[in-house]
Amino acid sequence: MIHKEVIDKSSVIPIYYQLFKLIEEQIRRGDLKPGESLPTEHEISSRFEISRMTVRRAISELVAAGMVYAQQGRGTFVATPKLDNIIFELNDFNEEIKKRGLNYKTTLLEAKIIRANTELKAKFQVDEEHKRFLYFRTVLSAEDERLSYEVKYTIYSKSKPILESELKDPSLPSLIVAHTEYMPMSSKKVLQVAACTEEEAVILGIAPNSPVFLIEQTIYDQDLKTVGWSKSVYRGDRYKLTSYDGWYKKD
Repeated sequence: MIHKEVIDKSSVIPIYYQLFKLIEEQIRRGDLKPGESLPTEHEISSRFEISRMTVRRAISELVAAGMVYAQQGRGTFVATPKLDNIIFELNDFNEEIKKRGLNYKTTLLEAKIIRANTELKAKFQVDEEHKRFLYFRTVLSAEDERLSYEVKYTIYSKSKPILESELKDPSLPSLIVAHTEYMPMSSKKVLQVAACTEEEAVILGIAPNSPVFLIEQTIYDQDLKTVGWSKSVYRGDRYKLTSYDGWYKKD
């Protein structure tokens, strides 16, 4: 049972993200236990008086974070934390900057519809020349210093118009929910240490070949079909790797 805590509908923080954090916190506290089912989208939307699309976006974020998992025809369940794996993560940009009391922003550099090229055909395992993708580039900054550069792709459906409000601070799972008929169910992230390209150096304002963290994320649906792919470059002089076990994080 999800406790009916307050969601501030007048806040600048998106409602789906407030719901995501609310459920995440209840999982971490143990109010929602591993194996316990979440209420249905309809029940959650009625309880908080928000749209089912908003609920769906929040749940997709929880799935991507590994906090919950979905079973076809049965519902969504709280996942069991894995304590025997070493999981490294780059701390959530917005949360980390908030802790430091800094001003942050996401800048949209480009958003457009593109046709499938050789790389996208391989990543998404499609052959159709007419297949189209939503492509966008963003930069994350704190105190006017650029810290991260991201490029994301998802399959595009003409029936889903691109809304400017959705691109202000988009995550890959939320874009998939908004612009495709697919439901993101699992995610794979590959972390590498790399030297930045000339383009990345110019965008981030660092020297060419500077060390960076390079993360490639692939999002899959319930049939393990690739429905989203992204590449994120984080400045090596501004980020560190942290490993936690289970739900209960402490700094």
